[in-house]
Amino acid sequence: QVQLVESGGGLVQAGGSLRLSCAASGIIFSMNAMGWYRQAPGKQRELVAIITSGGRTNAADSVKGRFTISRDNAKNTVFLQMNSLNSEDTAVYYCNAQIRTVGGSGDYWGQGTQVTVSS
Repeated sequence: QVQLVESGGGLVQAGGSLRLSCAASGIIFSMNAMGWYRQAPGKQRELVAIITSGGRTNAADSVKGRFTISRDNAKNTVFLQMNSLNSEDTAVYYCNAQIRTVGGSGDYWGQGTQVTVSS
């Protein structure tokens, strides 16, 4: 069974940085796009950044220039480097991956990691 496990969340002061990691485990034949989403209290889940298997990236306008997504295909891991954090970045961050495994391809989610930015 495929699992995504996030780490790296926490409490940080405004202007600070955090690096999130998300590692996929299980029987994985291939991984296509991987991404980070976030959900703040009372708001819908939104895309933060996405990266294809070839390394092409895209990010929400609100984080461009501050957040960088990257991946290590050999380790089935995706990262999110977050700089210049502000209170509006406070949310639960979820990683997502399109994975081909036993039985076919599917969309997988991590359990979420809390990021809290104090002003």
